[in-house]
Amino acid sequence: MTRLAIALGGNALIRRGEAGSTEVQRRNLVAAARGIVTLAEGSRAEIVITHGNGPQVGFLAIGAEMAASVVPAPPLDVLGAETQGQIGYLLANALNDAFLERGRRREIAVIVTRTVVPADDSAFANPTKPVGPIYDEETAREHARTRGWSIAPDGKNWRRVVASPPPVRIVEAGAIRTLVESGVLVVASGGGGVPVVELPDGRFQGREAVIDKDLAAVVLARSVDADGLLLLSDVDAVYRRWGTPRQEPILRLSVEEALEGLAAGAWPSGSMAPKVRACAQFIQGGGRFAAIGALENAVAIVKGASGTWFGTEAVGWPRRAV
Repeated sequence: MTRLAIALGGNALIRRGEAGSTEVQRRNLVAAARGIVTLAEGSRAEIVITHGNGPQVGFLAIGAEMAASVVPAPPLDVLGAETQGQIGYLLANALNDAFLERGRRREIAVIVTRTVVPADDSAFANPTKPVGPIYDEETAREHARTRGWSIAPDGKNWRRVVASPPPVRIVEAGAIRTLVESGVLVVASGGGGVPVVELPDGRFQGREAVIDKDLAAVVLARSVDADGLLLLSDVDAVYRRWGTPRQEPILRLSVEEALEGLAAGAWPSGSMAPKVRACAQFIQGGGRFAAIGALENAVAIVKGASGTWFGTEAVGWPRRAV
């Protein structure tokens, strides 16, 4: 049986320009869930799902900041865990409804997941990932002084910045794999997982950091021995010459072409480049295929009719003509 790891981008749940309310996310998840259920039913694939949380954790950070005079603000790792529960709950309900539409019931489990990162990684000494609200310079410097934050300019404003260390392994990997192998549709490693470091005595300690969601999806996919990795967002493919009059979608990328493009800066470092890198790493690590495409095209992507493909074949589906 084919096993798929599917990563849903946080911006696919809250589209650009949308207010980001719970109802907006519920509405967007209806189409996503139907696509995933169609995929699960048509392919008989074992599926593990992960998701981004960028907009959601930003909302929580803003809310915590506004309420800080009344309620102590949780640290960033706790906010990340909160988004796993929030998005996982909405996604599980949407998937359940989509299965019921087909007259089926399916066990769905949402796992609050911890991702181990290196305690001595250089990213902790050079935080660069912006998180939370924007501030004027005076307020930002005051927060840096009183809260120990690192801050950096963000256009005309200032923001807190945190480390983005690489994911090493998932603490709950064994439990996730057991559930997937038993036929449970699992939602795990949301937002890349809660960043933790492992102490010498075996305890885990949270870190205020942001883990790259696409690279964490690779770790999750490898943890369950997935055949394929799908990175789904609100972008329909990887493009050549993106943002120019000559832009065109790339139907297929070899690992070599992907690495050459990354070295040449062919894709934006804050959006598409991490996805391309993740797909290349998955194939290099033994994955059979990977793809990047739009959330609503999930079924077509697996059939080879949409998105950008990495690798040479799709397990159980026809190859795309090139």
